[in-house]
Amino acid sequence: MTQAKAGDQVTIHYEGKLADGMVFDSSRSRDPLSFKLGAQQVIPGFDAAVQGMKVEEQKTVTIEPAAGYGDRRAELIFRVNRKQVPTNLPLEVGSQLQLPTADGQAVPVMVVELNEDQVTLDGNHPLAGETLTFDIELISLESA
Repeated sequence: MTQAKAGDQVTIHYEGKLADGMVFDSSRSRDPLSFKLGAQQVIPGFDAAVQGMKVEEQKTVTIEPAAGYGDRRAELIFRVNRKQVPTNLPLEVGSQLQLPTADGQAVPVMVVELNEDQVTLDGNHPLAGETLTFDIELISLESA
């Protein structure tokens, strides 16, 4: 039976859990996830976990932050003057905003603290610093 390798198009079902067992994402209630192995379309640890799997194989893997969404970085948490934030944006702790960059891209940030004068924003991925556990099932693969 063929094993998944870099360049293959794979289709998987997965369930992702945090260290405390809380499920943060799952494909079980929707279409499975398809991606090309080795093409940096998923986090490195997830890509590595699928490589070598066979169709219908199931496995559970634990991915440390370095192979996931990285460690939390203090320099990505910053304050802005509340007057710099457009008044039409919903400002509540937990709100997601998009900040424009110099090259015209948008960077997602989360509002983590508010007061009358300042808004504290966090540019870390919500799963940065987390050890993740995935239950993975390889549904199909198309060899490169």
